[in-house]
Amino acid sequence: MDQPTAAFSAPGKVLLAGGYLVLDRNYTGLVCGLDARIHVHVHKLQTSPGLTLSEIIVKSPQFRDAEWRYGYRETEEGGGIEVTQLKGHSTSAQSRNKFVETALAYALTYASAVDHTKIGPASFTILADTDYYSHPGSSGSEIPTTTDRFLGFNVPLHEAHKTGLGSSAALVTAFTTAVVAHYAPHAVVDMSSAQEKSRLHNLAQAAHCAAQGKIGSGFDVAAAVYGSCVYRRFSPSILEGLGDVGVKGFSTRLKSIVEDTDPTKKWDMKIDKKFAAVVPRDLRLMMCDVDCGSETVGMVRNVLSWRKAKPEEALLLWETLQKGNEDLATELQSLASKPANSSEDYENIREVMLTIRSLIREMSSKSGVPIEPEVQTGLINACCQLPGVVGGVVPGAGGFDAVALLLEDKEYAIDALRQFLENYRVKANEGGGVSIGKVRLLGVKQEDQGVRKETPTNYQDWLR
Repeated sequence: MDQPTAAFSAPGKVLLAGGYLVLDRNYTGLVCGLDARIHVHVHKLQTSPGLTLSEIIVKSPQFRDAEWRYGYRETEEGGGIEVTQLKGHSTSAQSRNKFVETALAYALTYASAVDHTKIGPASFTILADTDYYSHPGSSGSEIPTTTDRFLGFNVPLHEAHKTGLGSSAALVTAFTTAVVAHYAPHAVVDMSSAQEKSRLHNLAQAAHCAAQGKIGSGFDVAAAVYGSCVYRRFSPSILEGLGDVGVKGFSTRLKSIVEDTDPTKKWDMKIDKKFAAVVPRDLRLMMCDVDCGSETVGMVRNVLSWRKAKPEEALLLWETLQKGNEDLATELQSLASKPANSSEDYENIREVMLTIRSLIREMSSKSGVPIEPEVQTGLINACCQLPGVVGGVVPGAGGFDAVALLLEDKEYAIDALRQFLENYRVKANEGGGVSIGKVRLLGVKQEDQGVRKETPTNYQDWLR
């Protein structure tokens, strides 16, 4: 039976080390969860007596005309719940929202399979913390201090500039959780249950891979579910035989994949929470948004093409990078295990991060992919000269997304960085043809917690 109202959120992420390597099961990625979250509120749609409504409404009110209405039906031969966007009733200027549509179909199929519940009309509202998107109208490098964590961006969703914090993985994770909790509350309710969290992880991974049209490494979904961790990817073969919604037996196959929570069987990824506190208490992770954005898919494709063409060259670089990434995790863990107020020398971390950056630039040069572009090199180098800044990287797949900095969690260091960025500019003739203009210091910081249940009344101002 569907619940009257509920809300869930899932965090963004930073792949601090392990970009490109995390695609291969032989290597790992060091993933840091963030306090920037995607929130999903769900409530039951009330209908007049005698009126039957088969409609699910999804809204993203921070953006203009972002509303999608879906019809749903149970397909034959166990094909699951198929959803169809109701074009004539949708106010959305976008033709489709692939992530919402796919996550809805997968979550409805699973909820129906485990609880045999009748799917009823409902309304879902999606809200993103401000740092998921660049908003040029904001005041430069100032860290947001408003108590209202949600801003109206006043642009259509497809025109919004992402900052690269993993919005699609956080969205799919929070959304699938909300759908299943609404329609099959006995399936995913207790966020402290390791088994339930595993099922949620498996469902979100399957839906996210289907929505993006490929089986990715899954580190972003893992961070959305579990928070900070050292991550080793799952074997792609786990999802290769699943098929599509509507295909005979899809519902049974999806249920089997989702409920296989034994890591010695199908799901062979490794999520190491030993390094949960990726960033020690006396350091702070901060991010600088350059508002350019990167085409991650194309970058990954080109790097993998180079790796295939030059396997020996790539292997040596991959192995050396993995050693550097492991060294960074070890150094951070060593600091995290010491007393909070101990006086520490960060020189080891600084040297390891410089080594990793040097190897990444070598990968950039050999693959012809701007993983650490010239403008990002200049920005990070300049920031690392400031008092209290330990090091920085272009995280994940690199490119022109937000850069990540580690600095001492002290006011003097944060103030120095803020003041420096107020006047920092890179013109096109100084940055290899790329102008990044004003750099904005995002308000995000590290947070270990993954997906969680929220208080529904926190979102009343955005429900309409």
